[in-house]
Amino acid sequence: MAPAASMLRAEAGLGALPRRALAQYLRLLRLYPVLTKAATSGILSALGNFLAQMIEKRRKKENGSQKLDVSGPLRYAIYGFLFTGPLSHYFYLFLERWVPPEVPLAGVLKLLLDRVLFAPAFLLLFFVVMNFLEGRDAAALAARVRSGFWPALQMNWRVWTPVQFINVNYVPLQFRVLFANLVALFWYAYLASLGK
Repeated sequence: MAPAASMLRAEAGLGALPRRALAQYLRLLRLYPVLTKAATSGILSALGNFLAQMIEKRRKKENGSQKLDVSGPLRYAIYGFLFTGPLSHYFYLFLERWVPPEVPLAGVLKLLLDRVLFAPAFLLLFFVVMNFLEGRDAAALAARVRSGFWPALQMNWRVWTPVQFINVNYVPLQFRVLFANLVALFWYAYLASLGK
């Protein structure tokens, strides 16, 4: 009988793990909102690049001897930590202050600001920062922007418009960066594929 009781306690402990992790995340979010969002963005951005490499490797049907590029997830972690997390945090705060919920069509206005102003600027920033982190020169940046910016922006509008509609209208303010980061796992995989 004692082993069964022990097993039940262990299962209850495992079930409590996600609740404890969520409670700890919420605590950190309350105490250190920008740092928590930056760290979350860095981790999920790196994971997105890692997934992109795994997908590319599988697509090419490469054998296991091909090593993954460690510098890719590191670049994405830096970008997520220094730019995605903090800038998104402040942008969502700006949207809430500039377009309060009581304004008619507030959700639509927030979405338009995000799609027309933030998306192109943030995507261009992505190209600039990645170019710098990869050690490339201005000519390489210009070539990458000429060939990749417009297709990436069009894909951004297709993918992120419904996501951001949900995000700015239904996701609580403190969770908007996390929600966007979870979707960005796949978005960064797409952006990483543009570099190939």
